Amino acid sequence: MIKKVLITGVAGFIGSNLADRLLAEGYEVVGIDSLDYGPKEQISKGVKFFNLDILSKDIYPVFKGVDTVFHLAAKNSIVDCQKDPVGTAEINVVGTVNVLLAASKAKVRKVINAETSAIYEGSKVFPTPEEDEHPQSFYASSKVATKFFAQSFARFHKLNIVALRYMNVYGPRQDYRRTVPPVMSGIIVKLSQEKRPVIYGNGSKRRDFIYIDDVNDFHILAMKDKRADGKTFNLGGGKNYSVLEIYKMVSKILKTNIKPIFKLDQEGEAKQNLGDISKARKLGWEPKTSLEEGLKHSIEYIKEKVLSTL
Repeated sequence: MIKKVLITGVAGFIGSNLADRLLAEGYEVVGIDSLDYGPKEQISKGVKFFNLDILSKDIYPVFKGVDTVFHLAAKNSIVDCQKDPVGTAEINVVGTVNVLLAASKAKVRKVINAETSAIYEGSKVFPTPEEDEHPQSFYASSKVATKFFAQSFARFHKLNIVALRYMNVYGPRQDYRRTVPPVMSGIIVKLSQEKRPVIYGNGSKRRDFIYIDDVNDFHILAMKDKRADGKTFNLGGGKNYSVLEIYKMVSKILKTNIKPIFKLDQEGEAKQNLGDISKARKLGWEPKTSLEEGLKHSIEYIKEKVLSTL
C-alpha cells in the first residue's frame, strides 16, 4: 500500500525539494502552504496541494489517512521575526500547535518537526550538541516554545515526534526573495548578475552548511527508522565556513573578482554555528555533498531558473 505523506510549507525551499524526493520514491504526497513565503510554481504537479494557512482549522481534514507529517511551515527569517514578534509567535507557535493537534486527531503515525539551529545562538560550545540550548532571537525563542508543545503532545496524546535542527541548508530553490537573502543564494545571485553582493558585518561569521539532498536523505531515514522516534537531531555538514570564504569560493567558480559591499551586521545573528551531528551519524547518515559540489549545483540552478526572472 502506498503511504501518504503530508508536508506543511510544501512550496518552500526544503518542502518543495522534499516533495520531489518523496514522489520519486513512490509516496503519495499532500501539501499545505499559505504561499506567503514560497511560490506555487515550486510545487510539483504530483503533489495534492491545499492552499491553507497552518493557523486554520480547515487543515484538519487534510490529515486524514496520512502516515507521516513533515512540519516545515514557519516564519523563519530572523530579520523579519525580530521586527514582528507577535506574528512570529502566531505562525511558529500557534501554527505548530494546530498542526500537532490535527496530526493527533488523525492518528498520524509520526510527525517530523522542523526546529532550528538558531536555538544554539548563544552557545559557546562547538560543535554544539542538541542539549546545549541558548536561544537569543525571537525566531529561536518561538522554536523552543514549539519544542515544549511537541513534548506535551507526545506525553498526553502519544504523538510520535522526531525533531530536526537544520544548520544552514542550501541548494536549488533556496529563498533569494527574502528581505535579507540567505548567504549562499544572496552571493550567487548578485555575482551571477555581475553585481556586488552584500555582506553584513566583516564577513567573519562562520556557518555550518548542509546541502538539501543530504538533508532529504535524513528525512527519509527519520521517517522509516524507529530508532529516530522521540529524539532530536542536528543536521549539518560537520564543518563551518566564514561568509568571506563562501564569497571567495563562489567568485572562483564564476571566475569573477567583483568586490562585496559591507554593511552593518544584522541584529540577533550568531557569530558562528557548528552542529554536533554524531547522533544523526549513529543512525547511519552522513553528509555526502562537498561544499564545492553543492555550490556548483546551486549556481547552475540560479543561472537556469532564477536570473531570467529578475
